[in-house]
Amino acid sequence: MNATTTTMQTDWSFSVQVFLYLQVLDVITTLLGLRMGAGEASPFIRMLMAFGPVTGLLGAKFIGIALGAYCVATRRFRTIQIVNYFFAALILWNLANIMAL
Repeated sequence: MNATTTTMQTDWSFSVQVFLYLQVLDVITTLLGLRMGAGEASPFIRMLMAFGPVTGLLGAKFIGIALGAYCVATRRFRTIQIVNYFFAALILWNLANIMAL
């Protein structure tokens, strides 16, 4: 096989796993922050939390994971990779707010 005719497939499973782990960490750090007296900054999540903090967060995570599943189904793995950076920063933000309480 010629190197120019062979396409290299990238294994995106690591990015998908990181996406799922970051979703779990976001729920944990958000619930911890709420328990310690912090507020939710996102208006959308705040609206969902009217049904209860855990219910609202799990509803938001359901939507997020459904969008992630859509990205996997449509092979938009690069989008998941970019979103992972956002969620990593969000978790750091949550931790910084927790430490400041």
